[in-house]
Amino acid sequence: MPSVYLMLLTFALSSIWVYTQTSNDIPFVLAGVSGLVCLIWGFAFAHWSIQLLIVLGLWRLYKFYMPEEINLG
Repeated sequence: MPSVYLMLLTFALSSIWVYTQTSNDIPFVLAGVSGLVCLIWGFAFAHWSIQLLIVLGLWRLYKFYMPEEINLG
């Protein structure tokens, strides 16, 4: 089963690389969609401890980019 994780990660990373390198319409959209699908499948097939680490990492990124309170006036 760990080979599935590596295969999905390889597909997702290569799709994201193609997504960043091309500016044509169809390969741009297909690479983005296939990369997103591979990341979602990889997350769904991952062990619960890896899923927890991914969620905590995303939560930390959210806290880093979004401040606690924004004073408007």
